[in-house]
Amino acid sequence: MARHSAKKSSAAQRAVLRAGLTLTAAGAALGGGAVSAGAAEPASAPLASPVGDLDTAAAGGAVAGALTTAANGGVAPVKHLKLNPLSGTGVDPLDNVVGTQVADFKPVTTAAATGPVARGGALADLPLVGPASSLLPG
Repeated sequence: MARHSAKKSSAAQRAVLRAGLTLTAAGAALGGGAVSAGAAEPASAPLASPVGDLDTAAAGGAVAGALTTAANGGVAPVKHLKLNPLSGTGVDPLDNVVGTQVADFKPVTTAAATGPVARGGALADLPLVGPASSLLPG
């Protein structure tokens, strides 16, 4: 479909979209303010709510546990994902090593940099980034 024949959104649709986005942003700001205000109170003080008293320490522990679980589930696959999908094929552009030697000095090559990726390694297998990726959860 050509762009000139696409349906145009009306002013009312745009206004409803803007109102929804504004309410979402306001709700997020109020939620963040309530969390930071709750963190400033002592942990033993229960919050009054329509469903009864809430234990802020238990709620904070539940939120921390949920964030940890979400981070583990989201970051772990990234750490072990194969970085080069073309590794082991005949068209792998990273499967090359360039080296040089000046006089009688030790030769210098790019094998240390491109080798782990060309062999199909993951983020944790890289020489410099691998040890740093162990700090990530998962």
